[in-house]
Order: sequence, then structure tokens, then C-alpha cells
Amino acid sequence: MLRQEERLVQQLRDYSASDYYPFHMPGHKRNTELGKEYNNPFEIDITEISGFDNLHHPEGILKRSMEWAASVYGADKTYYLVNGSSCGLLAAIFAATEWGGHILMSRNCHKAAYNGVFLKHLKADYVYPQVIGNLGIQGGILPEDVEDMLASDPEIQAVLVVSPTYEGIVSDIAGIAEAAHRYGKPLIVDEAHGAHFAFGKEFPRSALELGADVVIQSVHKTLPSFTQTALLHLRGDRVRAEEVERYLGIFQSSSPSYVFMAGIENCIYYMDGRGRREMEHFSERLLSLRTALREMNHLLLLDRDLIGKFGIFDMDPVKIVISTERTNLTGADLDGILRERYHLEMEMCGADHVVGITSLGDREDGFQRLEAALLELDGRLNEKVEDMDLESSLEWSSKVTSRPEVEMTIYEGTSAPAEPVLLENSVGRVSGEFVYIYPPGIPIVAPGEMLLPSLVHTIEEYQQMGLSVQGLKDPAGKTIQVVKRP
Repeated sequence: MLRQEERLVQQLRDYSASDYYPFHMPGHKRNTELGKEYNNPFEIDITEISGFDNLHHPEGILKRSMEWAASVYGADKTYYLVNGSSCGLLAAIFAATEWGGHILMSRNCHKAAYNGVFLKHLKADYVYPQVIGNLGIQGGILPEDVEDMLASDPEIQAVLVVSPTYEGIVSDIAGIAEAAHRYGKPLIVDEAHGAHFAFGKEFPRSALELGADVVIQSVHKTLPSFTQTALLHLRGDRVRAEEVERYLGIFQSSSPSYVFMAGIENCIYYMDGRGRREMEHFSERLLSLRTALREMNHLLLLDRDLIGKFGIFDMDPVKIVISTERTNLTGADLDGILRERYHLEMEMCGADHVVGITSLGDREDGFQRLEAALLELDGRLNEKVEDMDLESSLEWSSKVTSRPEVEMTIYEGTSAPAEPVLLENSVGRVSGEFVYIYPPGIPIVAPGEMLLPSLVHTIEEYQQMGLSVQGLKDPAGKTIQVVKRP
């Protein structure tokens, strides 16, 4: 029998009552002022009873709600997702490709996209983001790289890219859409981190405005909505709505939560009204925070001066990305210090940076605490080093965006007979499993790919840094599953 203090609900309540502040999703930031309508979710938790429609065959209240949401976002059709952006990505991939076909995807796609490639037995061709010099952070996808890939492989059936990235990097979606459409291919954009773009002129333009055919957004990431709530938008007819609906019926729960659906609708309703005014106030507070953090001498705030370089078309200011490259700290070090010393919980950390997510759910005291903590910590670090030369680095490219040698498809690599070998002895073998840091869930290596020395070194280095390396069957992370040799 679980003791009361061991129960998940009690630990969640205790944590919520503590002074730990969330610079992570969900976007409501546990701000009770934004959740007054949900004091007791049991009151609105029903099933598909008369008068309340059916998400998998909407004809009434849900149909009208999603049509209204489409008008707010400027989509031809909008679908509520109660299984997160992951089910939207799966449905989009399945709707846009044939069984065993080809897809062109940015290498920094979320693991859900790779799951779609696996499930539909697709061959994946990769387009690689640029890398922001010695910072080791991914930049944007260049339209000309997409065009080159499409020109070299006429069998590609669809293009899938991520914009914005976890770090808020926005690619030239209009240019990428033009390239895809010149070759008659639909463009799917994983805009999971950009659901707020439609509600403020201070933010980048949504891919939905820039020519994308399918756009998937997680409203819970940057807007006040429940975790696991998301949207799929369609424009045009390059991807058939009937096919999207068919696969949403497969990948979504057959018992969709009315709490979640009401939460999605309520979020959009709020954002389309009062939320637009609140976004203006939030943007002012965010600008003040970013202005203060630009004064750091050792820690480095990623800022708009990078636009126009490294494939970066625009940057989302809600992402507070702090690089430790000019210090002797790792990203994990900074993440730990902020958590343990200042009780600030960031969204994620990489080898040499941390990412914090801000939203209109943030309170002024949270911004003040983050500003004070980073400036105080920056003041304690060593003397300022010389400014870095942010030239492209192939070494860093291999670390943050692997360029694998693909030996077989992801499905073949996953399904082939496998055996465990010590990670240190795996060079030259073909991986039988994914290896990635979560978050953000971008594979360092995928099944069917050769384990190159640089990739094995990267995995080992990330483990030594204490980053959350996941995907390995071995809980200790000492071995990796590799395809058995004939």
C-alpha cells in the first residue's frame, strides 16, 4: 500500500506548493488565475453522450468548435489532438506518403516522426540544419538544401521540417514551401513550439501563413492548455483531409478526453480575446528580461543578432537559451545550479547550453528570479574570454547533427536480429535501436545506421556530462543493441 506521502498526486501538490519556478512547459505555468474554470475537472469529464458529438465523426458541437478554431488560425481545416503533437505527426506522415515510400525530413525531427517512418516502412532522406558555430546549437534549414535533395531524388513523396526548434530557431518556411511545391511535394511543418505565433506581432509568422500544407502545434507547450493537447491544421489539397482524418482515427484515443477538448477550445478562445492583450504585456516583460541578460559577460544569451546567419530566418523570443561555451561549465552544470541553488527548473539542457520556456502564464517574480540568478552567477564566473569566432564547425556538426551512414531503413534496423555489445566496442556496427537525448528527443543515431566513431564518442560524452541519454535497452547505458552480422 502506498503511503500518502508517496502518492503521485500528493507529490505533485507538494511540488506545486514549493518555491520551484517552472521555466518549462506546459505554458500555463501552474498559474491558477488561468485555470479557474477547471477547479474540479470531474464536473466536465464525460463521454460521447447525446448532444456532445464525437471527435472521430464530428457533426455538431465539436465540428463547429474546430471550424471556429480554423478561422482563428487561418486554416482550411483544424483538428483537435488529445494525444499530443505526436499523433498529428504520425497522421500527417501516413496521409502524405505511400507504404514503403520516401520522405525528406530534417534530421532534427522529433522521435515521433521517426516512429512514423518506422511504422510505414519509409525510406528517410535527411536535410541537415546549419550549426551555430562553436556553440554547437542547431540553426535553420536552408531552402536550397531542400531543393537539392528533391532534385536528386524524384521518389520523395513529402517534406517534413521542424520550425521553430527547441531553441526557438525559425527556418525560411516560405522558401522551403516554394521548393517543395515546385516539385509537387507537400510540406509538413512540426510547429509544436509555435502555437503562440498567431497571437502577437512580436513573434515569427506561423508556417500556416507561409505556404505549409500541414502544420502541427502543441498548444500546451507555449499557451495555457493541458499537457497532451495539440492541433493539426490543413491548407490546400496537397494532403487530402480524408486521409488525415482516417489516420487520426487510428492514432488518437477512441475515448478522447472532453476535459482536453474543452481545454483546447478554451485556450484558443482566451488567446483570441484577452490573450492578445496579455501577449503585449508579456512581450514587454520578456523584452526587459532579455535586455538585462544581454549584459552578461560570460554566459551568453542567444539573441536576434544571429538572424541571417546559420540558416536562421527568425528567432522566437520566448525561448531563453543560455550558452555556457565561454565558461568552464557544461549545460548540465548550469541546469543543476539553477535547479539546486535557485530553485529554477529549466526545460532542457544540452552539452553547452540550457533552454528555458517563457509564456504569458509566467509571473513577474519568476522573471525577476531568473534575471537575478543568471546575473549573479555570471558575476561569479572567470574573467571574460575573448569573443568567439562563430564560424561553422564540422566537428560540432557531427556532435549536434549526426550525418550517419544509412545501411538499412529504420524498420529493417529495428526488426533485424540484434545483439548487445559494449558501447565502446560498437564502432562499425549497425545500430538496432535509437539513441537520443530527451528532451528534445532528436536521434543521435537511428536503427539501421552505422555507429561511426564520432557518434559513439558523442554518446559517451553526453553520458559523462550527465545528460539524459535515452533509447538504449540497457538501463545502465553500457551496451547498445546492434544488428547481428550474417
